[in-house]
Amino acid sequence: MTMRQIRSHNRLRGTLLVTSLLLGGQGCASCGQRAVCSQVGINDPENLTMRRQLLAFGTGETCKEMLARNAPLKLSEDAPIIGRFFPRNCVFRELPGGNLVIQFEGDGYGWTNVSRKLTFTSGATVEYSPDFRCSNESAIYAYFPARKIERSQFQLRTLEVGNVAGGLLGGFVTPVAESFARQMVSGKLSEGFTVIRNDDGNIEFGIGIIPAGQHPTKPFKLASNGKLTYENARVEVHQGQRDFIGPIVIRDSGQAIALTLMLDGAPGLDVMLLGTDEAQPALAAYIASTAAPPMPPARVLNDVLVQGRPYKRSVPVRPGTYYVVLDHTATAGGTSPPNNVFDERGAVVSYAVQIGDAS
Repeated sequence: MTMRQIRSHNRLRGTLLVTSLLLGGQGCASCGQRAVCSQVGINDPENLTMRRQLLAFGTGETCKEMLARNAPLKLSEDAPIIGRFFPRNCVFRELPGGNLVIQFEGDGYGWTNVSRKLTFTSGATVEYSPDFRCSNESAIYAYFPARKIERSQFQLRTLEVGNVAGGLLGGFVTPVAESFARQMVSGKLSEGFTVIRNDDGNIEFGIGIIPAGQHPTKPFKLASNGKLTYENARVEVHQGQRDFIGPIVIRDSGQAIALTLMLDGAPGLDVMLLGTDEAQPALAAYIASTAAPPMPPARVLNDVLVQGRPYKRSVPVRPGTYYVVLDHTATAGGTSPPNNVFDERGAVVSYAVQIGDAS
């Protein structure tokens, strides 16, 4: 075999391996990942064209993956999550040079000390310039910096303080809260995002460009036990609010959703696990309402977190889509926080959601 044929063979082999990696394939994907990252010059800036060719095989899954996740909203990398954006429509096209144009829209909610709860509809058309790097630990860092924001729209749907206060106060709060929320969402768009596939198959998402070898801030150090981590983060849930973590897609039978939780800042908080038939209407109702409406009765799990007490639970589930709901309201669950609009204290929940074998 000539040197040229060897290079061609290695490039094809690398293409197939990276395709499997970026699409989330299991099996011996980690073996291929190490093989790809061991190729000489894989991180060389001059090899952008080759990396683009490898990435191109995974672009067909771009919208599928975007619709299968939420986008956490927070003020800084080290700050807790204060809201989420849930994409509901997505289309993309690949440009001749390898850039991607992604058009998406969806709904979300957030919390600020000016507005309390707010909900919104947002959409954008963004051109990304994808690339990837390998770390020394054979983790693949897929980068999607935003090259150009072609369109961005934001519409405020509900505002808790504006509804409660009314009059002059509501008229003052509404534009301030809308401007803050708009800047927070549009600011995240301009930062782009990073997808990290670790050697053990776990995938991490981070806003902005995360240098190879670094990782998003995580509250829990989880042992490599064969489980895939869906999210490992902190969220702030204020009185009268709830948070929806999902969608969590379970494709195979014999699986379980494992929860690791720790509560601070409040005596107690409800944790629920809902199937999509209950969770989707509950999420839509939460986004459409200024206050938190009652939750549906059918739940896979309904439990209580106690401040300072570690919580671990593995819940066997059937194939389907699920949401973990953290509830700090008096309209669902067993806890009932005081209904005080002047009490801004938030419950901070450190949480890890993992997927693994039920046995």
